[in-house]
Amino acid sequence: MKYLQHSLIIASVIFVSGCQSLDSSEPTKKEASIAIEQVENKITNNNLFEVHKDGRIYVFYDFSAYKEFLKLGHTPFVLTKIGVGPKGETLVYSLTSDDKKKREGIVSVDMMEGRLVPSEDFYAEMNMEGRTYVFSRLEDMSDVRKLGESPYRHAKIGYGANGETVVFVLNGTNKKLYPEALVKKFDDLNK
Repeated sequence: MKYLQHSLIIASVIFVSGCQSLDSSEPTKKEASIAIEQVENKITNNNLFEVHKDGRIYVFYDFSAYKEFLKLGHTPFVLTKIGVGPKGETLVYSLTSDDKKKREGIVSVDMMEGRLVPSEDFYAEMNMEGRTYVFSRLEDMSDVRKLGESPYRHAKIGYGANGETVVFVLNGTNKKLYPEALVKKFDDLNK
């Protein structure tokens, strides 16, 4: 069974690599290894969470670590990248106990640096300036991180767990629609 999973993953990597360029080159051993590791460790690319605090951006892909940070204000294992944020902020990546010895193949780092594409059911939260921003697209999250605000949004004042405003970020494709699915995901995780 494990051999079949590995074969399917490698075939997927070959297919995706072939679709991305006219070159029909094989995936590198590193790409195949990362893909296999993601399946074996159940690494997912469907969540990303951020907390902007004291000139730093704390980044999480593990929801429980994110919630723990919101309560305690710290995380036990981190990878720190000084001055690489959009406005020169330090990025502090929270690491799981499985991640703490790695220097590559970390979901949050790979997503933020563009090496890992988010899944179709992507969900993200960003705590910034007393508000919680909620996203369904990584591109929208990147824009808010850079600009500090979203041009299209549906805000619910006092809706957060601590009475903060929750801003459901929209974009040009859904700006006139109520973000029902996004509100439900937020409620399922936070209420």
